[in-house]
Amino acid sequence: MAIPPQPGPQQPEGQYPPPGLPPGTPGTPPGAYPYQQTSYPGPYQPWGQGYSPYNRAAPVNGLAISALVLGILCFLPAVGLVLGIVALAQIKKRGERGKGMAVGGMVMSSIGVVLLAVAVATGGARDIWDGFKDGPNGSGGAAFSLKKGECFDAPGGALEGMAYDVDKVPCAGRHDAEVFADYHLARKGAYPGDAAITDAADEKCYALRDEYAMDAWAVPDNVDVYYFTPTRQSWRLGDREITCMFGNTDENGSLTGSLRKDATTLDADQLAYLRAAQGINAAMDSAPAEEYVEDDLPGHKKWATRVADALTTQASNLRGHTFAPAVRKPVDALVKDMELSRKEWAKAAEAQDADTFYAHYEKGMKLIDPEKTVTTRKALGLATTPPAPDRNGGGQDGGEGGTGFEV
Repeated sequence: MAIPPQPGPQQPEGQYPPPGLPPGTPGTPPGAYPYQQTSYPGPYQPWGQGYSPYNRAAPVNGLAISALVLGILCFLPAVGLVLGIVALAQIKKRGERGKGMAVGGMVMSSIGVVLLAVAVATGGARDIWDGFKDGPNGSGGAAFSLKKGECFDAPGGALEGMAYDVDKVPCAGRHDAEVFADYHLARKGAYPGDAAITDAADEKCYALRDEYAMDAWAVPDNVDVYYFTPTRQSWRLGDREITCMFGNTDENGSLTGSLRKDATTLDADQLAYLRAAQGINAAMDSAPAEEYVEDDLPGHKKWATRVADALTTQASNLRGHTFAPAVRKPVDALVKDMELSRKEWAKAAEAQDADTFYAHYEKGMKLIDPEKTVTTRKALGLATTPPAPDRNGGGQDGGEGGTGFEV
């Protein structure tokens, strides 16, 4: 709205026509105010050159946005860092907005780069990749749980490679494997590697085997030890379980019936006999690594001492146990041979040369030949067919150990 100027000396008050009316309008002096296309200045200035009611702010740099997004997501941190640097250069040159976004993206991307470097150095990156890769397979953790004494069938019958599930079945029938031990590794920190896990499982499972299957003669020759171990992914989720099991060495073969021979299935006489046998076997299995006595006479003499001590201890244990009348006589005969064998092993431990050692060693071995235990085993109701000489590790692994008592 235009506002007329205030009346001055040359313009009496009340002599102005209403704004916008031509001369001659009633109530105005004729000819006093000729009509002119003249506007009067008001309190609001018109918009000047270079101004517009619709002026737009400077645009936000697109690379700055990308750098911020990558920094927040910690995805491709190195790319986010580069984008942030380029964005700052463009913002300065073009006068665009987004400097804060670019700087923020650079900071978070820098942190991401450091974390990625640490992950690569410690193996964490591989764990993440394995988790991503194995995720679709459903191996995010322990997919199943097996306990001591349970039997199962594995998919395809294979007990090697990755296992995601098994079918538990009664041990009385045919099955692929029988669990004889399960335990947890007392390890913390990052995954120690496949080789370390396998070595730990191998050592522990073979040590626990004889506690479950105390009668080694009852374990078929085509049966060996297998185990389930944690994977890299399940380790990150807290899995430390090792599952030890018996399985057929033939991938197409199977097991029938339980191999469990321990305190839950054996009577007192059987337990006493098998514990004595295990004590002697343990000493026999400690033979030196050198195959020939000549190569390590001191080592073989120490071994002979261990065997003599084991024979002394176990003969005493058998004499101290009260066996059933039908078993007492064959056990007494066996103990007598053990005591005679002990004397020969003791002499071998004092040998001054290899020939003397061999002479006493051979006499001692004959007295505890596995075949001499068949009569006692039959009276006890235990297996009477000796296993293959080298199946369970036995003395032959130590060179001159031979098969030995119960091996």
